[in-house]
Amino acid sequence: MKILLVEDDNFFREFYSTKLREKNVEVETATDGEEGLQKLQIFMPDLVLLDIIMPKKDGFDVLSEMGQLQLIQKIPVLVFSTLGQESDVEKARLLGAKGYVNKSFFDFDKLYARIIEFSN
Repeated sequence: MKILLVEDDNFFREFYSTKLREKNVEVETATDGEEGLQKLQIFMPDLVLLDIIMPKKDGFDVLSEMGQLQLIQKIPVLVFSTLGQESDVEKARLLGAKGYVNKSFFDFDKLYARIIEFSN
């Protein structure tokens, strides 16, 4: 499985990419939405883990552009953010995200279980 992790926070990006690699997942990372969109088209992952609050382009912008490029139908996106308000989660879903995981709980097993849901 190939995952693109789009996350501006160094700690979260390193922690979760390391844990995913331990599960034999191929991981590519991006530090902002703009870089994420570029890597998305080159790496062509099976799943995108997408933060919402980022510089240059936020997660909502990334979802919107993925929709315009018709990538949202091909590549599932799991929002991976500390934003947990229902309005933010709903906005992400309306833009095409398939799910939401709150990254601030550091619950890798829960995140990995959600990832497995998308790979089956």
